[in-house]
Amino acid sequence: MNNPLGLRILTQTVAGVMTISVVACTKPTDAMDAPSASITIGTTVDDSVITTRVKSALLDNIDVKSFDIKVETRKGEVMLSGFVDNQTQVDHAIAITQGIEGVKGVDNKLSLKDGVATVGNKIDDSVITTKVKTALLADTSIKSADIMVVTCKGEVRLSGFVNNQAQIDRALEVTHGIEGVTKVGNDMSIKK
Repeated sequence: MNNPLGLRILTQTVAGVMTISVVACTKPTDAMDAPSASITIGTTVDDSVITTRVKSALLDNIDVKSFDIKVETRKGEVMLSGFVDNQTQVDHAIAITQGIEGVKGVDNKLSLKDGVATVGNKIDDSVITTKVKTALLADTSIKSADIMVVTCKGEVRLSGFVNNQAQIDRALEVTHGIEGVTKVGNDMSIKK
């Protein structure tokens, strides 16, 4: 590669993925991993099916740019998070999700983007997202596999279902400490 910026981004991305892999494989359990509200294997499978159906429906809809929307499901409750361009996209995403079989409710955590993102913003946001995910995985007091990370112009939104408030607080603290993060939004919920 003759492009030093591209080489640096590629190197950082590969290093981040390798770190995530190593940390994820060696992460010990911790006292903060309090037992979550009980959920059966059947419910987990049902939630996975609902999540897949919602993602597919959003991808099939021309009015919703679903690549910036994260979908998570717990006991039939679907959480939509991320960034969209306008309120119409929010409304469409909610309506599409509500129309999916098995959805008991929709928790709207979508945020509106402000202004147009440049290619530079998108690259910077990808690097920030990787750094945040790596830091969350490295912290043994956070069950980070349940936390989704989306970044837009340096603003990071954390969403997902976690075991307790202490995990939320620690995830926010870790994210605030990452270079390049300008603002952190909390869309995380405690598992019921």
